[in-house]
Amino acid sequence: MDTNIRVSSMPVRGTGALGTLEGPFAIVLDRTGDGAFVTDPSGVIVDWNTAAERLLGYTAREAKGRSCCQILDGYDAFGNRLCYAGCQVSTTLKRQEPVRAFEMRTRAKGGRPLWLSVSVLATAANGTPGLTIHLMRDVTATKERLTLVHERLDGNGRARNGTNGAGDLTRRELEVLRLLTEGLNTRGAAERLSVSRATVRNHVQNIFAKLGVHSRLEAVAYATRQRLF
Repeated sequence: MDTNIRVSSMPVRGTGALGTLEGPFAIVLDRTGDGAFVTDPSGVIVDWNTAAERLLGYTAREAKGRSCCQILDGYDAFGNRLCYAGCQVSTTLKRQEPVRAFEMRTRAKGGRPLWLSVSVLATAANGTPGLTIHLMRDVTATKERLTLVHERLDGNGRARNGTNGAGDLTRRELEVLRLLTEGLNTRGAAERLSVSRATVRNHVQNIFAKLGVHSRLEAVAYATRQRLF
């Protein structure tokens, strides 16, 4: 099967994990910061870039030749399996229907859970499905942060009784906490936010109370553990 994408009369071969593709488009994919892989019409991976290796832990040699469902084995937010009985993206494309960006819960090679935001770009020749490019971005921290906030709020968007945590922090308190994780002291945080040191100290005390911690070190440890930033 010819897996080359030619986007000019004089194709230029990529030099990285996407080296089997040709053309400037291949070079762009190889250099992108997002994970990218390419599948043939049957859903088999034919190329896998270095960012995908870093993201999921599989080398190009391990990924290529396998079904994307074998690598990703993804689920949606409700626990419904997205990868079963063949690639759902391939099935949708065969129906000549557009594939919108979606999020999936999966695991890296070592078992680390993560959420991916996936965008799809399909190619075709004379109406026949061709290669499909998948772009992946790690959105785990964002998903976990939203889950934490939702757990702290009731159906009306108010804090649940008897709960403390990041979901109770105001936007400014979150900003102060983020600055603490960056190592800024009271003076540095005050200068960054253009407020007085007393205001920063008040925010810090509120953060301590809401997170149930007693020091800046504990607050930073909490933020790191919960991946708030």
